[in-house]
Amino acid sequence: MLFYSFFKTLVGKEIAVELKNDVVLTGTLHSVDQYLNIKLTTVKVVNQERYPQLTTLKNCLIRGSVVRYVQINPTDVDTELLQDATRKENSVSVGSGGG
Repeated sequence: MLFYSFFKTLVGKEIAVELKNDVVLTGTLHSVDQYLNIKLTTVKVVNQERYPQLTTLKNCLIRGSVVRYVQINPTDVDTELLQDATRKENSVSVGSGGG
């Protein structure tokens, strides 16, 4: 749930998503769900020469299982909030004996 909550704070921000098939798409994060499926608007393909069939793409839904990396502008990340959430999640898992 940590990543889901984190990505929800990035809605409306510009991100780049690298897929497992080496396609890199940039766009504005519109929404994300609990499976980390990502909906992008104003989509652009980074390597248009290699993937000309994707140049007309404007909006897309990316299945979470095909995502390799998500690149985020460092200024969009609230590191204190992320560290606090990580500590809370870790203390809950340690306290319950889970791991």
